[in-house]
Amino acid sequence: MRRIPIATTALAFFTLVFSACPLHAQKNERTKIKAAALQVEMIQSPEIELPAEFRVALYEDLVRQLQKKGGIHDVFRDGDRNAKNLTDLVVLHGTVKGFKAGSERARQVTTVAGATSITIHCQFTRPDGTILFEQDVNGKVRFFGGNLRATYDLAKKAAHVTKENFSSLEQAQ
Repeated sequence: MRRIPIATTALAFFTLVFSACPLHAQKNERTKIKAAALQVEMIQSPEIELPAEFRVALYEDLVRQLQKKGGIHDVFRDGDRNAKNLTDLVVLHGTVKGFKAGSERARQVTTVAGATSITIHCQFTRPDGTILFEQDVNGKVRFFGGNLRATYDLAKKAAHVTKENFSSLEQAQ
């Protein structure tokens, strides 16, 4: 006899808890940081030896993906004079935190071994150095494709992070 009220109470409790979770999640939504433009600095790797082809491919893929899918209208390269006079400029500093060179041949043979991965610490700042947002982004190539495909994967993820956290001033108006 006593089992029915206990089961009913437990069911009511879990229903209340799980129905309140989506309401709580909606309240914690972040407001996007508004930016007129984004300037991408050259990728730094002071502690980790990153081959030159990876550094160049990473920078080019990052600029291309941010222009295409980053959510900010103007994306400038490192040293671009047009970015100096902008008021709401955000600067992206990337530092290599991890690199594991894989083997294309091992991936072709086993599809399990030979993965290539790169981890970059992305720091978004104002030109004066004020940190707005920072996050680690990881790019991998596990199964098919060349080793440089990891840079493309990382650039896509970095563009996604940028789009989630920043909005262009033109979109806000």
